[in-house]
Amino acid sequence: MADLTYLLVSPNTAIQQAIEYIDRNAYGIVLVTDQEHRLLGTVTDGDIRRGILKQLSLDTPVSVLLTQPRNPRYRVPTSAPVDTSVARLIELMRERKVHQVPLLDHGGRVVDLVTMKELVAEIETPVSAIIMAGGAGTRLRPLTEDLPKPMLPVGNRPIMEHLLEGLKASGIRQVTVTTHYKPEAIERHFGDGEAFGVQISYVSEAQPMGTGGSLALLEAPDRPFLVINGDIMTDLDFRAMLDFHQRHSATMTVGVRPYEVQVPYGVIEAEGVEVKKLSEKPSINLLVNAGIYLLEPTVYRYLPKSTSFDMTDVIQRLLYDGQRVVSYPIGGYWLDVGRHEDYAQAQAKANLAGNDTP
Repeated sequence: MADLTYLLVSPNTAIQQAIEYIDRNAYGIVLVTDQEHRLLGTVTDGDIRRGILKQLSLDTPVSVLLTQPRNPRYRVPTSAPVDTSVARLIELMRERKVHQVPLLDHGGRVVDLVTMKELVAEIETPVSAIIMAGGAGTRLRPLTEDLPKPMLPVGNRPIMEHLLEGLKASGIRQVTVTTHYKPEAIERHFGDGEAFGVQISYVSEAQPMGTGGSLALLEAPDRPFLVINGDIMTDLDFRAMLDFHQRHSATMTVGVRPYEVQVPYGVIEAEGVEVKKLSEKPSINLLVNAGIYLLEPTVYRYLPKSTSFDMTDVIQRLLYDGQRVVSYPIGGYWLDVGRHEDYAQAQAKANLAGNDTP
């Protein structure tokens, strides 16, 4: 049974707190309820993404998200009685195209939550994954003097093991790992991936080639493929990202994170010499690259061979050619373990979750 502690919110809860709850509960959703826990509506990470893209402040109450234009299918929250069969729950999720269903008692009060991921965990997703694990992790030295960054332990397991667990939970079974720095440590631990429920192959770079250059070393896949940095900790539902990618008919989907910059000065807006507005210490809301990408096989046409090529270069080539590149805001747990303070944060998160999971 789901722990409701970080699932239920009131209509007045701020979007920022809803994001924190989604981060903690790992379900990709919060349930908006009244004081008696009767269901009023649902707010998913997708609703929050759309709110962020519309420049809603993180202080905005979640009730505002419930009033935003939605597909008619989602105007009334999907729910089911607590005694609904598993078969019917799966059928309902597929009918309504949702990934979570709150379960209600006879009074309409929330008592549990079920997810498609839990019910059909063994269904394979038609996506392969490429983990970029070749970096030297110089900013994390001396920790990385003997280990590559993806092998640094978080809780009881290496960073990359947490990542593989998330891929497997999303039904992704085919994984390629690109290596460069101390590749033997990665290959010795993970082998062919069978012990971790996936199939792993390896490609070693003689010299760092950038993300785009590393991709060019591989054969073009015959289906969409996920590219993710090997030092990322996340609870992202990759199935949901694929749904988003396909709904938007994208050639490439870029995972992004909201990032707020506090300007420590008053900002002047002027036209010529005329002052038009003064904003005292404003906050600027940005979207930053999260190091997670979903691409169509046609992207391989844009990759030069035997040349260092970054993912930013790939994006620019696609945009120049008129290809559709879309952003996918990640509202749950995400951490780029690139600095000592990030690593400490990842350890603290793992300890809070029981010293084993992200």
